[in-house]
Amino acid sequence: MQTDASTAITQEWFPSYWEKDTHGSAWEKVKAALQRDWEQTKSDFNAGGSELRQDVSDTLKQASGQDVIPAEGLANPDPVTKPAIWADAEAGVRYGYGARQHYGADAKWNDALEVKLSTEWDENKSAKPFVTVRHFVRHGWNAKS
Repeated sequence: MQTDASTAITQEWFPSYWEKDTHGSAWEKVKAALQRDWEQTKSDFNAGGSELRQDVSDTLKQASGQDVIPAEGLANPDPVTKPAIWADAEAGVRYGYGARQHYGADAKWNDALEVKLSTEWDENKSAKPFVTVRHFVRHGWNAKS
């Protein structure tokens, strides 16, 4: 089946009711979790995709903000070793928590903020690169004070 440009739904198309501030914001919160679920489903059916150790409960917790979404391409922590050893997690969680205090409770986690935090973390020559502690930093960022 072939579709032409006039009938194909593109990523730029939004329904008339779509409001960027409400629908777009909500979509951005769940998009990464649903994308991980999609990749895992493809892997489960041997149709490409990546083995991310993602199941429905992971997707729901990530989409609701209860669980941190690992960096793109990284699997969820092994359930046998989850939660991580506190000694491995503390620096990232502390950094994320402090960053949230610094940038304000109303600040949103987004690509620009993540780049800023990643750059700051990596410039300080931390023992681990940001990509390996991102989920800990995000966990600290999401902590309620």
